[in-house]
Amino acid sequence: MNNKPITEFMSLEEFEKIKKFTKGKETPFLVINIEKIEKNYEELVKNLPYAKIYYAVKANPHPEVIKLLDKKGSNFDIATIYELDQLLDAGISPDRISYGNTIKKEKDIAYAYSKGIRLFATDSKSDLQKLSKNAPGSKVFFRILCETSGSDWPLSRKFGAHQDLIYKLILECKNLNLEPYGLSFHVGSQQRDIGQWDNAISQCKYLFDAVKKEGIKLKMINLGGGLPSRYIHHTLDVELYANEITRYLKEDFEGNGNGFPEIIIEPGRSLVGDAGVIISEIIMISKKSHMNQYKWVYLDIGKFGGLIETIDESIKYPIFTEKEKPHEKTKEIILAGPTCDSMDTLYENYKYSLPEDIKEGERVYILSTGAYTQTYSSTYFNGIPPLKVYILE
Repeated sequence: MNNKPITEFMSLEEFEKIKKFTKGKETPFLVINIEKIEKNYEELVKNLPYAKIYYAVKANPHPEVIKLLDKKGSNFDIATIYELDQLLDAGISPDRISYGNTIKKEKDIAYAYSKGIRLFATDSKSDLQKLSKNAPGSKVFFRILCETSGSDWPLSRKFGAHQDLIYKLILECKNLNLEPYGLSFHVGSQQRDIGQWDNAISQCKYLFDAVKKEGIKLKMINLGGGLPSRYIHHTLDVELYANEITRYLKEDFEGNGNGFPEIIIEPGRSLVGDAGVIISEIIMISKKSHMNQYKWVYLDIGKFGGLIETIDESIKYPIFTEKEKPHEKTKEIILAGPTCDSMDTLYENYKYSLPEDIKEGERVYILSTGAYTQTYSSTYFNGIPPLKVYILE
């Protein structure tokens, strides 16, 4: 139930500023607070000063977001050559870009290499051979398949490989004109169990030692993403995550007398998630039967408009209305989107509460929607255009 006051997520001053800025704009749309992204970036640098930040462009590739992070000195992680072109067009040097997707067309590898990319992720023999042929001499890091339980948006199975296969792939680099540079993992997006980093780092330590016996010295660990944003359920502060991750690294790597290796981290959600607010309008309020206790509230945005992470009700966004006041009478409702697809139901099992007297035509504010919303929005399903974006002024 959305029973927390809005001040748990933003100040009333910021909320009023957003309402004033968005007045008269046609819904639905996303508003991004660049200043908040800057603050989140600085907090991450402060707490993980030894880590090289590679922003996950897929989280929010808005030009103003990229411009800010470029100015702050961030590196960038890309998933496609289209993201690569965007960064290069923005004047970002290829030596600050990592091609972090393990699923790549051969021609895309060749294209990235021709543009100067020399750092690639991999997790399969097929991809490794493509890299050898099309990106000779490049640094490669190998993605480990790891546990992602405890995360709101798991990333298991599709990416990464077991340690025994990764070990063999690393050894194969000797004959493929590639530099086996390091290891990577992803513990799952919006990961609440900090101990998952401990498990993954331990796997890295095992592989570092195993391949060293074969004369290969790995130099880097990519900690991936997973740091949380602020949604309905409480998460620990970034400082605590950073302290624990640092402790895990020290336990596994400082004991060898050489200190721990180069560390990369790929934040996305944690940098931009709470910097976005989607403003939507209530299209219709109805019941399915006279005696049904729950009203259905239909918004002008749904799964296909940018809220795809409500699949299985995984990500639970803080949702408020303009008229909400503390201790106001509320009613549990079912939230759904506007399209003709029955899958376009946002929250049915998890019940949100809205003011009892909420009316059609009123606005709702969906907080912490700065990550994985506009980029996920459909280009034209039901003829609805992609989600509009405004930068808060």
